[in-house]
Amino acid sequence: MIYDIQRGSLLKRASAFLLDIILIAIIAVGFAALFSYIFHYDNYSKTYTDKLEQYSKQYNVNFDISAAQYNSFTASERVNWDRAYKALIEDGEAIRSYNVMVWMIVSFTSVSILLSYLLLEFVLPLILKNGQTVGKKVFGLGVMRSNGVRIQAVSLFIRTFLGKCIIETTIPALIVTMIFLNTIGLVGPVIIGIILIVNICFILFTRNRNMIHDYISDCVVVDLASQLIFDSEAELIEYKKKVAAEQSANSEY
Repeated sequence: MIYDIQRGSLLKRASAFLLDIILIAIIAVGFAALFSYIFHYDNYSKTYTDKLEQYSKQYNVNFDISAAQYNSFTASERVNWDRAYKALIEDGEAIRSYNVMVWMIVSFTSVSILLSYLLLEFVLPLILKNGQTVGKKVFGLGVMRSNGVRIQAVSLFIRTFLGKCIIETTIPALIVTMIFLNTIGLVGPVIIGIILIVNICFILFTRNRNMIHDYISDCVVVDLASQLIFDSEAELIEYKKKVAAEQSANSEY
C-alpha cells in the first residue's frame, strides 16, 4: 500500500552516518579545546609531566611501561622503580594535577559530545524538519515514527540524547578514555563489544534494520522522496479510513 514504510537504503544511511559523525567529531574537538583553554588544562598537564620527568631522572626509571616490562625487571630494578613510583604518588602536587587532568578529560569529553549531538542531531533536525541532519539532508533521508507520523521533539530528543549520545557514543568514548588512562579493566571492552554486537544484529536481522537509537525512540529512517509522512496520528487514521473506503467502494465492482 502507498503508506508502507520506504526505508532508506543501508548505503545511504551509512554515508549519511559517516558525514554526520565526522562533523560531530570536529565540533566536539572544538568544544573540548575551548574548555581546555578556559579551565587551563595545559597548566595541570605541564605540572604532572614535570613531576614525572623529575622522578624519572632522580631514580633513572621510565614510568611508561607495561606490566610485562615491569615483571621482566631484576629484583633491584623493581625495588628502584617502586621507590620512584612511591615518591611520585606521595607528591601532593603531582597527584592533584593528575586527578584534575582525569576529571577534566572525562568531563570535557562527555560535555563536548553532548553539546555536539544536541546541536547537530537535535536542534538542526528541528529546524530542517523530518529529523534531518546534514548527512540525511545530503542523501535525501529523513526520520519518522514507525507508524508513519512525523517525528516530534520528544522522540527526537530520546533518539539523540539517550540513544546516539549516551549509549552509542559517550559510554564507548569514556571507556576508551579510561582504557587509555589505565583506570578500567576487562569490563570496558566487553561493554563496547555488547553495544557493537547489538547494533550489528539489529541492522542485519531485523525488518526495519534500525539501530539502538531508533528502537528506543520508535523511529525509522526513510527515503523522503518516496515516503508519505503524516503530521499527526489523527491525520494517519483519517487517511487509512479514506483508503479503506475507496477499497470498499472498488470491491463492489
